[in-house]
Formats: sequence, structure tokens, C-alpha cells
Amino acid sequence: MAFIHGKSAVVLHGAYDLSSFLNDGSVSNMVETAETTAFGSSAKTYITGLKDGTLSASGMFDGAANAVDEVLTASIGSDTNAPVSFFPTLTTIGNPVKLLLAKTTGYSVSSPVGDVVSVSYDAQADGGIDHGVSLAPLAAIVATTNSTSVDNAASTANGGLAQLHVTANTWSANATIKVQHSSDNSTWADLATFAVVATTVKTSERVAVAAGTTVNRYLRAQNTLATGTGSITYQVSFARR
Repeated sequence: MAFIHGKSAVVLHGAYDLSSFLNDGSVSNMVETAETTAFGSSAKTYITGLKDGTLSASGMFDGAANAVDEVLTASIGSDTNAPVSFFPTLTTIGNPVKLLLAKTTGYSVSSPVGDVVSVSYDAQADGGIDHGVSLAPLAAIVATTNSTSVDNAASTANGGLAQLHVTANTWSANATIKVQHSSDNSTWADLATFAVVATTVKTSERVAVAAGTTVNRYLRAQNTLATGTGSITYQVSFARR
């Protein structure tokens, strides 16, 4: 991937796309270190410890229903963590994404006399930040669909996690959304299955694939829509571990 411009970044927080309200965002990965320097050493030595991560974003205030103020005000102080996906650019299949199970730790509103009313928020990753790829772009779907596959060049052997955001839903029946994997890009098996999305429900979910599980070379997203009308807008990502 070549250098990219930040204008196309995307922030999905739970069942909401906050991108149209935000104009700056960053994720930080950290790891603790413990000193192991012994007598006789000429330089300090360390071992790595626990991983950690945070997300910070800022932008413009909007107090409408389901807009940024309502979403983040509800999330601050909640004991329920929200799946959060940060895309440096677009949600196109194969694009990189940072995945968090996040707890909102700060939300502020600023009203300068000579400028737009602004917001900023901070989120703490619960379990660190995973680095994945998009398997389905954020788009409205009106029929059962298999996404284009993503080739990892090789299988991996330590499981991973799948993340789903359903940001709009007028479909008049249930939807089943899965991540599937394949060793040959031809024969597919289910890897992670999200809870059935009931008619008109907006939701988000994170599904872990157990450590030690083989994740085959190719991945794709699949949705199966029961007979109905309308559309469902969703995005799916997967991070290998």
C-alpha cells in the first residue's frame, strides 16, 4: 500500500459510524517493560510485559439523535465495552484496521467564541489493540452475498477475532453474518459466526477464535438474508493472532 491521505479515515464505534463528525484520530499501542539489569551489567536490560492501547479522536459537535454527542455521552462511564474499529483510510476489502474492545474514558465538548463547537474523546482498549483487515466494506446490502476473499499468503495457527458493525438496518427479516476461511480459495468453512441480526436491529459484536486454532490462508465475509425487503448496512473485519 502506498502513502495515504487522512481524509478518508473511518471510526466505527459500536453500531455507529462517527466518521462524519470527526476530523482527527489516532491509536496508540504500548507494552510494559520490566527491568532485568543485573550486577556487572554495563547497560540496562528489559523484558516485555503486558500490551495496552488507547484511541483518541476529535471533531465537530452534533446534538441530534444518534449523532456524536448522544453516542459518546451514553458510552462514558458505561461498564459495557464497545467494539471500535479505526481505519486509517476507507473500509475497502483488504484495507488495514485497528480493532479495540473499548471503554470510553473521556468525552469533552468545547465552545470557542470564534470557532465551531468541537468534541474530543478517549477510549481505553480492554485486551489491547488487534491489527486486522476489512473483509466487508461499510455498505448497504440487499441480497445474500459472499465478499471478495483476502489472501494472507499463508495460514496462521493462533486464532484471532472477528468484529461486526451494523450501522443501519431496514431489512424486514433476519440476517446471519459470518467470517469464513479457505486453504484454496474454493472450499469454504465457517470460522466465526455472529449472533443473528433481527429485523431493523442495529448492533455490533466481537467474536474470538480460540488461541491455537488454525486460520486458513484465505478469508471472506458472508451474509445470508432471510426473504425480506429493505437493506442492511454493515462492516466486518478480522485480525489474526
